[in-house]
Amino acid sequence: MTKLTFTTAVLAVIASGAMAENWDLSNEYPPTSLQGQTADFFANAVDEKTGGSLTITVHHGAALGYKSVDQFDAVGDGALQAASSSFVFLAGFDPVFQIGSLPFIASDMAETRKLYDMSRPAYDAFFENADQILLLATPWPASGLWGNKAFTSAEDLKEVKVRTYDVGSTETLRNAGAFPVQIAWSDVPAQLSTNAISAVLTSANGGAGAQFWELQSHFTDVNYTAGLQGIHINRDAFEALTPEEQAAVQEAATEAEAFGWQLAVDSLQVDYEKLRSNGVTVTEAISPEFADFLKEAGRPFAEKWLETANDDLKAIYDAYVAESAN
Repeated sequence: MTKLTFTTAVLAVIASGAMAENWDLSNEYPPTSLQGQTADFFANAVDEKTGGSLTITVHHGAALGYKSVDQFDAVGDGALQAASSSFVFLAGFDPVFQIGSLPFIASDMAETRKLYDMSRPAYDAFFENADQILLLATPWPASGLWGNKAFTSAEDLKEVKVRTYDVGSTETLRNAGAFPVQIAWSDVPAQLSTNAISAVLTSANGGAGAQFWELQSHFTDVNYTAGLQGIHINRDAFEALTPEEQAAVQEAATEAEAFGWQLAVDSLQVDYEKLRSNGVTVTEAISPEFADFLKEAGRPFAEKWLETANDDLKAIYDAYVAESAN
């Protein structure tokens, strides 16, 4: 190889290396959770579709020190290029993030998908105003109650210290007679191990990902609500990509969203089996009387949210309720 050819080859390697991009994506939940698997699917799809010119390193379990509520600002400021954030923790930024987690509004995948599709333009507008892009959102299965007993009556909840995750769940369980404690997901294991809380409101999948069977013996599926989690990115980071890379990211997001929704649909019985195989007693359904009691406990918060929601959000809510009634 001539000196000129060698120099040209070295410069080409340096140039190609300089063009490669690496993004960090923060996720508060374990890699085995539905959202962890979806984030990994997305990152792998981006790597494949860009031929490695854009790689995304996913940091699970709040490994970078960010909780879901912190990730919004971190992505907006450019400290992170991307994050997978639970929408319930973004409700303090805008009430649109509360609509999908209003008590008992959407407790199965079909209802959750319908409400998500109706709400997606509002979600997109919020992230656009924050110089971010919402790439996709996928669901958690409906929340239930983890504890060291089954929760099948109002008496079972009385004065129980239970972890909640937003204002709606906190007020609902307080109205139901429990003692709610609103804490971030990454803090739950420590709170359980020190007996600061004795029960947790989350899905079967969320508890399975954190191996709750080491600390809890029962899971009761009360179908509280099925929340959403979205992957959002810094707009400047996205616009710095080539047009081909941007198209690859969008295509990967579309595929990851479809993957995440199907994963959630398929997960319920798989999670129940995993729980039972690890010694957890699973109560798959509660009585209509207890279900009605819990819905009544959640009604005041939903009514309060409607009073403060703007006309666009009220229109989404009314359209969803009307369609669901048909």
